[in-house]
Amino acid sequence: MRKISYTLTLLALTLGACTDNFKETNRNPYEITDESLKQDFNHVGAFYPSMLDNIFQDQIADNLVHESFVRHLGTPTPFVSGRNNTTYYITWGDSYWNGVYNNIMAPARQVIAIAEADNYDVFVAWAKLIRIIGASRLSAYHGPIIYTNYGSTEQTIKYDTEETLYNTWFTELDEILATFNANKTYPGLTKFDASYGGDVTKWIKVANSWRLILAMRLSKVKPDLAKTQGEKAIAEPGGLIKTDADAWYLSLYGGPFKPARICFGWGDTRMDAAMESVLVGYEDPRIEKFFDPATDESLYPDHPDFPYKGIRSGALLVAKDDRLTYSTIDASMQNYTKRRMLMPADILFTLAEASLRDWAGAGTAKDNYEAGVKASFTEWGAGGVDNYLSNDTGLPVNYNDPKASGDINDFVNRMTVTVKWDEAADKEVKLDKIMTQKWISSVHNTVEIWVDHRRTGYPKLPYNYKNDSDATWGIIAPNDFLRRMPFINSERNNNPAGVADATTKLGGPDEIGTRLWWDTGGPNF
Repeated sequence: MRKISYTLTLLALTLGACTDNFKETNRNPYEITDESLKQDFNHVGAFYPSMLDNIFQDQIADNLVHESFVRHLGTPTPFVSGRNNTTYYITWGDSYWNGVYNNIMAPARQVIAIAEADNYDVFVAWAKLIRIIGASRLSAYHGPIIYTNYGSTEQTIKYDTEETLYNTWFTELDEILATFNANKTYPGLTKFDASYGGDVTKWIKVANSWRLILAMRLSKVKPDLAKTQGEKAIAEPGGLIKTDADAWYLSLYGGPFKPARICFGWGDTRMDAAMESVLVGYEDPRIEKFFDPATDESLYPDHPDFPYKGIRSGALLVAKDDRLTYSTIDASMQNYTKRRMLMPADILFTLAEASLRDWAGAGTAKDNYEAGVKASFTEWGAGGVDNYLSNDTGLPVNYNDPKASGDINDFVNRMTVTVKWDEAADKEVKLDKIMTQKWISSVHNTVEIWVDHRRTGYPKLPYNYKNDSDATWGIIAPNDFLRRMPFINSERNNNPAGVADATTKLGGPDEIGTRLWWDTGGPNF
């Protein structure tokens, strides 16, 4: 017995000695450990490039929605027999919603939980800022969205009213800025921030600028709140994006510049007719930076010195090949490694409107307007800005579609403002000028200019030629524009009570003609 006991004890000790270092002995020396991930911030930082990359979407969510609705890019392709989003019959509607929730909201929720557990406050604030930006752009499509209840496991998930959304975002921006301001030299973001190299002071400017943008959205529906929040953004010591050094570009992370792929890879987008009308009429030097000349000289007999041709959004199209010779976007954009997200011109034009609305600290409308135009010319490397700003006679030209018979797809220009600032003009004329120049400068980033157009009615863009709206999605009058995208089908199927509740919060039917909360339809001043 004694011998057996000794043997068992020795065996136990031996096994114990072996297992003491079992994990270490059997660990792959090349494996990345949880501890090493934490040391490099990779366990939180790895989420951010994908979230940032999904602020913009692709053809269905961007190019065939707001880029068409604001008349920047038109398609030569008669998708679905020519009856689709661009002609006001909603054919694709889920893409942007899914992109934001799957690739921004979901990872933001996950990384915030991880960062909060490890007390990485700056990573939490950064994720919340990206979440606000993605959600506020999504709300510009639909109105009410799921935000404060996101992540709920209830069978019915309630949407937030737009008023709740904006109040929530302003509160969150306060918290974000408090964290950023207390950690201006924080080094943790560096590896994951392709825009600013981890410079927290630049993200302070982004947060302030986004507050200004959200405030301006509310300038008609909640003018006092808009003024309070706008003045807070203007007065914040961290400043706004007003110089080239602060411009916010988003990395493409090795992927294509999506408008270039749509244009050159698929042949599905071209210069819009409204861009031709405005840029040619104003003799705008930026035209050669935005677009390439048409490849058929017969397309522009009315302005041979400006060899560009656009396709009318909402046009009657027969065959894609008919208009492939119209102006593409500039071919150099195929080599882009980043895209514009928030530029000095965007903020300067917003400040010009703030000046008209008497927001403290905004400066003068004239100075901001002219600075915005100059900033846009500088950004695009265009010359002749002083001559351009002195143009008080040029107006956008009428449009003729040479590939269609008679007056099909043609339009008569509705814009009546020239480029030169007129201090004696009334506020409506001044706002029209500001919005027209802001519209021009917003190339390839059109969500906010779509908001501005619905909110103010400027610039006076051409209406759709082909209007396929009907009772299915709501009817748009011939002299009006689509106002929103409907709630998505997957939500109707999986969260029907939530969508029904959201529709009551929308203030009208779930249709494309229902105005969003800030789109009051009333006077601008």
